[in-house]
Amino acid sequence: MKGNRGVYIALLIMSLWSISLAFLLMSYSVSFLSPLTYFFILLQSHLYTGIFITAHDAMHSVVSSNKKVNTWIGRICATIFAFNFYDNLLKKHYEHHRFVGTDKDPDYHGGGFWIWYLSFAKQYINLWQILLMAITYNALKLLFPTENVILFWMLPSIISTFQLFYFGTYLPHKGEHAPENIHKSNSQRQNHLWAFLTCYFFGYHYEHHNSPRTPWWMLPQEKEKGILKNII
Repeated sequence: MKGNRGVYIALLIMSLWSISLAFLLMSYSVSFLSPLTYFFILLQSHLYTGIFITAHDAMHSVVSSNKKVNTWIGRICATIFAFNFYDNLLKKHYEHHRFVGTDKDPDYHGGGFWIWYLSFAKQYINLWQILLMAITYNALKLLFPTENVILFWMLPSIISTFQLFYFGTYLPHKGEHAPENIHKSNSQRQNHLWAFLTCYFFGYHYEHHNSPRTPWWMLPQEKEKGILKNII
């Protein structure tokens, strides 16, 4: 089991997301006066973020040592996450690591938050995705209450996009970096609970760039080594 831990964790996230979504679409009666409604929106957003993080780990070949299993889990998770194309994500993510913080980095932009976010979105959103999302939305509306589809399928995807961008791209890479910081990446303060809740430990971003073959659930161990303290 230890050797397949990445696969089991990936399947757990995918299963939790699927079961939660099925329940919320089919069985949950929305009440805007109930705190549960807002809790479920945040929960589904967090699980949705986990779906993308799993696809990201697959890009680094750390979900499974079996190349086919690793790739297929990555493809499925990328597709679940707003119909992203895994091969396109893979190419751009390698460019991000190779050219981090430069004009060749598809994730980087020197402007403020919103300009950077729009540049980021432009890199990863295409017309095919918008079309497929629209088709899926209208199909789901035929089967489930519209408000449930909007609150638990559509809204979490939007929240998750901001969550991934803010904690996994904008905060880590904004501003100037010391010449010794070869990864041009910041790292949030050590707080494993907060780091997990915000972006599955990807606030520990310098640690990720310094050890890209470390899966998300082992980044706290990299953080505890305190590597970043030695260079800034």
